[in-house]
Amino acid sequence: MTDVDVLTALAEGDRRRARDVAAAGTSLLARALTTYLDHEDAGSVYDQPAAFAAFISGGGNVGLYAAVERALADQYRSLNPLRLADIGCGDGRVIRNALAASGHLPDSLTLIEPSAALLAQAVRDLTPTRAYAGTVQSFLSEVDSGFDLVESTFAMHTIPHDERTEVLTRLRDRTDRLVIVDFDVPDVEHGSPAHLRFLAETYERGLSEYTEDRDLVAGGFLMPVLVGQLAPGASRVTWEQPAAAWRARHKKLVPVAIHYV
Repeated sequence: MTDVDVLTALAEGDRRRARDVAAAGTSLLARALTTYLDHEDAGSVYDQPAAFAAFISGGGNVGLYAAVERALADQYRSLNPLRLADIGCGDGRVIRNALAASGHLPDSLTLIEPSAALLAQAVRDLTPTRAYAGTVQSFLSEVDSGFDLVESTFAMHTIPHDERTEVLTRLRDRTDRLVIVDFDVPDVEHGSPAHLRFLAETYERGLSEYTEDRDLVAGGFLMPVLVGQLAPGASRVTWEQPAAAWRARHKKLVPVAIHYV
């Protein structure tokens, strides 16, 4: 039995079999899934800021986030946006570091974040004009504001495809420029053997990049995200797409800069 067998059982809705197969495995992923399936609860993956913070502060995310901050700083220096908004700002570290690196200070800063706990951290480290604790869908329905630049880093993939298209369409009339940083994934059918192999390899590699914080990152973030996108009835928080699918679906939404990682 392999990690792919575990994920196959999850996708088929057989959690007991998934747990039993995982318990017989020796990989980091198998161990993490065994523990998670034994103690799974219904909370959001963003209910534990410590787990999310540990995840983005370790492994390959260190270099990744540094590159994102440099890219955003370049945008600030180039566009000089006076009215800036960040969708899914998390704990605010990316926009804070990017602003500091660029030396740019917008007249108006809007932070939009569904997790009240993460938004509280962002507000503590920044001084936003508006801090909105909710989804971007709710924000667009409740707040009538325009911006010079709207950015979103690793947040748009948390919105289902059709809703995301609607959000981007509505944003088109609200901003002069929209910058999105998000994930590129293989162009394979969701839940197919190729997709499950990709997930098994990716999550095993991701877990291997952590040591002291591995259990925290696994149980508080990575395993809920993994199980959520496979198990029927689970709380799903990611709808990743290949870069080509992003282009095909949103090619009319210009001017949009999408950075793939």
